[in-house]
Amino acid sequence: LWDLDEAHLAAVAGEIVAAGGQAAAYACNLAERASIEAAAARTLVEHGAVDVLINNAGIVDGKRLLEVTDEEVERTFAVNTLAHFRTVRAFLPGMKERGAGHIVTIASASGIAAVPRLADYSASKAAAIAFDESLRLEFAHDGVPVKTTVVCPFYIATGMFEGVRTRFPLLLPIMKPEAVAARIVRAIERNETRVILPWFVRCAFPLRLLPTAWFDALMSFFGITKSMDDFTGRKR
Repeated sequence: LWDLDEAHLAAVAGEIVAAGGQAAAYACNLAERASIEAAAARTLVEHGAVDVLINNAGIVDGKRLLEVTDEEVERTFAVNTLAHFRTVRAFLPGMKERGAGHIVTIASASGIAAVPRLADYSASKAAAIAFDESLRLEFAHDGVPVKTTVVCPFYIATGMFEGVRTRFPLLLPIMKPEAVAARIVRAIERNETRVILPWFVRCAFPLRLLPTAWFDALMSFFGITKSMDDFTGRKR
């Protein structure tokens, strides 16, 4: 487990141990390359090669383009996108040497269909989706026996997107983290290449064949364009 928040990190590790599992926790700033490299080196020394790498770190500011600062944009891409490159580069050699491994990229539905006030976040998640796709094709081309899974969920009730709303909760519910986690575990066990949650988000793919004005009108009808209007986010 890696996290910048050491108190939260210790709490999660404690929950895993209390449930009968094993956990090792390392403080790491995913926005900084040196911190990632140090945590990766320590992980490899103390635990050996990694079997499954889950890139789950993510941050969001939820601001309009002219409100978000350059520093906030750079931090969003550092955590949501560049960290994926750095962790995979750290652990992929060990996976290749062992002849097995699985890389899980936690992206977002907003990387498939962008949302107002999420220009930086949506772009960073779209990049994560493309990163996973390129890896999958590269591994197949080069005969690398490492699996990949990209996960694109709608809003999850973790506090990160506190205040968001959905117009049609039966079609686009604010998802429970436990349900999403269970679905990710199942995807890893089945070697699924892509998980999109909920199922209705898949409609974004055929809808993109429509004229742009029609697509935008449907995004508005389903409440996507207003979903961030009351966003407050997690208090830092």
